[in-house]
Amino acid sequence: MAQKQIEYPLPKFHFKVEWGDKFRIGFTEVSGLDFETEVIEYREGDSKTYHKNKQPGMTKYSNVTLKRGLFKGDFDFYQEWLKTFYFQEGGKTGSKYRRTITISLLDEDHKPIVVWSLANAWPSKVQSTDLKADANEVAIETMEIVHEGLTMKDK
Repeated sequence: MAQKQIEYPLPKFHFKVEWGDKFRIGFTEVSGLDFETEVIEYREGDSKTYHKNKQPGMTKYSNVTLKRGLFKGDFDFYQEWLKTFYFQEGGKTGSKYRRTITISLLDEDHKPIVVWSLANAWPSKVQSTDLKADANEVAIETMEIVHEGLTMKDK
């Protein structure tokens, strides 16, 4: 009798984040890969039922938060995107400053299993690490990304 292969849930610790075509930065944490559809409640005045009908409304996407360790001399995201976006162009949000960000959950062979894509993404907030004299932790910087759509597919 053939043994049945046991299926396990996917581990969440092996992933990569890609910005545009050729730019990749390693992150330790990604959160906010969710969306919510607002509910529209409606009831006509002469309805024979004494409750409201519920319909789907606009979809709202959460901001995505990316966290990474701070390394000496590693300012890739600053030089590649933020420097142009915030300082040289004065915070413009035109299409030339937006990117598609791809977040991939990887298997043991480093191949994508599940892929999330953020459309027209740009950074809305960058937070440097906090400093604490009695802490025994790694310096972490945080970036909050806004986007105009989240798609998810399996490979």
